[in-house]
Amino acid sequence: MSTTYYDDPAVRVTSEFVEVQGQRFALAECAQIWHRRGSRSWGAVARRGALGAALAGPVVAAVLGLALAIWLRPSATVTVAIVGVSLLLGLAVGPIADFLLEYMDRSYVRGSRQLEIWARWRGREVQLLRTGDALRFGQIYRALQRAMENHRPAARHP
Repeated sequence: MSTTYYDDPAVRVTSEFVEVQGQRFALAECAQIWHRRGSRSWGAVARRGALGAALAGPVVAAVLGLALAIWLRPSATVTVAIVGVSLLLGLAVGPIADFLLEYMDRSYVRGSRQLEIWARWRGREVQLLRTGDALRFGQIYRALQRAMENHRPAARHP
């Protein structure tokens, strides 16, 4: 009876085999499984930076507005207007922040590098998977580790 450790439309890991994009590799024929990290995607890093700036922008504008109101010492009406606009800018971050923070979290889940899983299968190195999705990569790699640990036959004593 086979145990399934991971299953999605493209990858299936069981106690007997790993199947990737329809190609099946028997665990009994895999001597080793390892992973590699590819080069960093600077586009992903730049997107995270832009999200951080978008989150911080209104807050910085509000603080600068308050500092300006204190430094200039304008009339009471202008001071109230500057403080009011600054507070509104600061409060405007609230509704937008949840959306931006969720998007930022997703960017970390996706990762900023391509991640690869390799196997020594029938004596040759085979790339099983290449993905930029760090969460999915971790799930698949851990499933492969569990499958390999549980697949090894018990040691026989003389």
